[in-house]
Formats: sequence, structure tokens, C-alpha cells
Amino acid sequence: MSKTLLYGATKIDETNSAYAPVESLAAFQWRNRVFVVFADRDNARAARQENQLLSDRAALDERDMVILKVSAANVRPLFGAADGLDGEAIRHDLEGPEAGEFAAFLLGKDGTVKLKVSEPITNGELFAIIDSMPMRAAETLKADK
Repeated sequence: MSKTLLYGATKIDETNSAYAPVESLAAFQWRNRVFVVFADRDNARAARQENQLLSDRAALDERDMVILKVSAANVRPLFGAADGLDGEAIRHDLEGPEAGEFAAFLLGKDGTVKLKVSEPITNGELFAIIDSMPMRAAETLKADK
């Protein structure tokens, strides 16, 4: 399984386009974390990822998540509100896989890619990554007060 964690404790070169907000998903910036699932041909991995994520809707809501499924040029919101999105633009901006291949991306509230996986990820792994982000830590501190 291939996982690329793009979030870390290293200094980020903000001039590098890899850390620029994803333009096609700009409507979510500073409001939601977005998890984009690109469906594979037989849809088995995408379906497994979808079922895994949707098994804990309360945790998704608590983390301000929007889940999108991209199949070819079509975008279907699986969790959260989303409309008027262009699947091809999302695929291009994220440098996603060819149509029919599986991949998933996590975008932070700042609109940048935080994680890219080539196999489904468990909720535990995904939530641990999100919960380790500074913005999420600040949100939980605010909620405790």
C-alpha cells in the first residue's frame, strides 16, 4: 500500500506548488476538510473506502469533513454538501489517477493536500492524521472551553 503523508513538522516551502491550495475545491477552504476518493474500474476499493468512512458519520461531522467520490468526470458527495464540482478539474488539480484507477486524497482546511493513498485507509488512521494537525488541535481546545 502506498501512503504519502504530505503534512509534517518540517518547514514548508510555500512557493512550491505542491503546497498551494487546490483551486477546483476552493469553495471548501477554511470551512471543511475534504476527502476525495477516485473510483477504480470495478469500484471495489472505492466502495470499501466509502463504507469505511461512512461507518462513523459523527466523527466525520466533528472534523468538518466533506467526502467526495470522483468517477470519470462525475463528482458525487458522499458526506457533506457539495454541488457544481468538475471531476476532471479535481483530477487535474490533484494530479489524480487515470479514470478507472483508485486513489484518495485528504485536503486540510487550508486547501492543501495532506495525504495521498493508493489503497483504502482506515478511519483510525485517517482520524489520527487529522487529529495531529495544528488546526484540529486548536479546534478541540476551543471545544473543551
